[in-house]
Amino acid sequence: MIRVEKTVLILLAAGRSQRFGDVDKLEQLFLGRPLAMHAVTAFEDIPFQGRCVVQNGTNLDFESRGYRLIHNDDPGVGLSGSVKLGVRSARDDGAEAVVIALADMPRVTASHLYHLLEAADRPDAVVASSDGMNPCPPAVFGAGQFDFLLSLDGDAGARDLVRAGKHVVTSPAELIDVDTPEDLERLRALV
Repeated sequence: MIRVEKTVLILLAAGRSQRFGDVDKLEQLFLGRPLAMHAVTAFEDIPFQGRCVVQNGTNLDFESRGYRLIHNDDPGVGLSGSVKLGVRSARDDGAEAVVIALADMPRVTASHLYHLLEAADRPDAVVASSDGMNPCPPAVFGAGQFDFLLSLDGDAGARDLVRAGKHVVTSPAELIDVDTPEDLERLRALV
């Protein structure tokens, strides 16, 4: 198992939210709090080596919740740009692994992150979440994958690497990713 105390959490929050319209989807309320703060709250008691959020102009206060802010000046580059910024920071801090999570996945639990870390048994580990059919974030990457992650381009991120890695299955409801106003309404209807 990769030690959580030597792992950096990278929360990705720099998407352009084009499918959501002219509002910051991460600030939209779900169960009385901004969408992105659900992941922040779920992970707050996990003793990570460090936490960073890669963002682009959101008004949410991640710093008061223990996150180092990393600004993505060019979110148009795609997901890979944010991944590279977070991984570079974690590598510079001497992390043995990173957990990459999305700020627009409000139902992911700390328990699930611990299951991912337990399945990561090598320095070059790749362990992703899955609904039983499709791998997705959050995912754990050992330091042996940092060079590969730093070479990514475009919006696909580490999709091929994740497909080839281990998968930890959890409830599809836990892996809901909010990309559109309709996604948020479906999520609200579930609860």
